[in-house]
Amino acid sequence: MAARAQTRIRTDRFADSYTLLGRELGRGKWARRSAWRSHGREFAALLEAAQGRGLPGRHPPRDRGAGAGRPQPPRGGSARGLRDARRDRAGAGVRGRRGDFQQCVAEPDEAFTEQDVIRLVRQILRGVAHLHQNNVVHLDLKPQNILLTSSSPLGDIRIVDFGLSRRVDAGREVREILGTPEYVAPEVLSYEPISTATDMWSVGVLTYVMLTGESPFLGDTKQETFLNISQVNVQFPPDVFQGISDQAIGFIRSLLLRNPRKRAKAEQCLQHPWLALAPAP
Repeated sequence: MAARAQTRIRTDRFADSYTLLGRELGRGKWARRSAWRSHGREFAALLEAAQGRGLPGRHPPRDRGAGAGRPQPPRGGSARGLRDARRDRAGAGVRGRRGDFQQCVAEPDEAFTEQDVIRLVRQILRGVAHLHQNNVVHLDLKPQNILLTSSSPLGDIRIVDFGLSRRVDAGREVREILGTPEYVAPEVLSYEPISTATDMWSVGVLTYVMLTGESPFLGDTKQETFLNISQVNVQFPPDVFQGISDQAIGFIRSLLLRNPRKRAKAEQCLQHPWLALAPAP
């Protein structure tokens, strides 16, 4: 059996190894993602202000997130390097020059095929399953937090931005209102306990978006969006799902359930018949 690759902890300054390209890829509550280059290769970096610097008093408590000691992720959640948080909070994930997951979701000309979606969802599930096995929930799975190593040819995905992640150890309830409106689960809105099933709802929404380019719960206002989520007001219009398999719809339905306990788990999803429609790598 091959030895498991370990992520190297680096103590040098981030700027000593990487050059900022000046392109911001996204911004979250606690961090921002920017493009960096090292030795001719381009990466995405998650930059987080250290305690006592940046935005005073807004650094999230470390014991509330996945934090230090986060389990080494499989494909779908890999990182190139982790640095000592006492120096600067920065991690770089592999990113192809044109590997823009969000663009493939949003632009009809760049749209994924169903076979593409099956392969990428399988990778997402592997990463999510690994997190859940270690009692960590991401809580902000959405296109903006997924990167592609390459878009042409279609590469692999990397899950990024763990700024909202939480531990959900047995016997300890976590109740918080956080996430992105279109992807947040009903239990978050009703301030019920968060669990690994909360991520699985987001995987269902994400799969719907990847297949159709449309958001299933998006309303004209945030309040309408929240109402659609609370009532699980999800439709599968024939014109939108034209050419998409019944197995795909069944997969989404197994996740977009009001009761978290009835949602399929990540490991169960990996055995779903829909994923068998495309060969596993």
